[in-house]
Amino acid sequence: MKVFSVYGFTDTGKTTVVETLIHHLKKKRYTVGSIKEIHYERFKIDTPGSNTERHRIQGADPVTARGYSETDVMYGQKLSLLEILAHYHQDFVVCEGVTDYNLPKILTAKTMEELEERWEFGVFAISGRIASQLGSTYRGVPVINVLTHPELLCDLVLEKVFELLPDVDTACCNACGYGCRGLTDQILKGKASRDDCIQQNRRVDLIINGQAIPMVPFVETILRNTCLGVVKSLDGYRPNTTIEIKLNERIT
Repeated sequence: MKVFSVYGFTDTGKTTVVETLIHHLKKKRYTVGSIKEIHYERFKIDTPGSNTERHRIQGADPVTARGYSETDVMYGQKLSLLEILAHYHQDFVVCEGVTDYNLPKILTAKTMEELEERWEFGVFAISGRIASQLGSTYRGVPVINVLTHPELLCDLVLEKVFELLPDVDTACCNACGYGCRGLTDQILKGKASRDDCIQQNRRVDLIINGQAIPMVPFVETILRNTCLGVVKSLDGYRPNTTIEIKLNERIT
């Protein structure tokens, strides 16, 4: 799955960029999902006194509302991006306003001041309202007006965006030499590849409810050595084979 974010201040053209990219990616026969970050503390779909709220008050979590034209699954807390992405299987997921995970990003702005204030790692394109005020590049990053050159921005997404990377602290894993966010920058600049992430070639896979769980090398080593230490004492053990252990946690 390839995931990227379009971010910037309010009224800078984020949604226009997102909807245009979704349209053009779909035209190219890719499957596309989207995630919209809402920066409003009091936002909630559940309304006071609704049946779904009454379910939640009694302890149900998640709560699902299924209507004739849509199905809404509501959790009682803010989920991490990885928890949300567990529900997705599309080729691309376009995030609007998401900045709390290690993603390639398109930055939108109205002014140069906004552009500088919101600049951070992982920016591979500039678009939105500011694009009509700049040249073809800024800080070495392409500037593309999505209203006049939508195909060009879509092609850049196809060129630059890669399979989702982990986002762990460099104190836990820095095997690639860049850190997760630094590796994103290096890939976007063409100075590294997705394969440089050591977690690309794990010797241990941890899967919970069908979802692969990222592990830093230290945790992977502990899990591997613990399992091997137990399994090696069994008569059926053979070296250099695949070992599968399934824990049915719900069984009591």
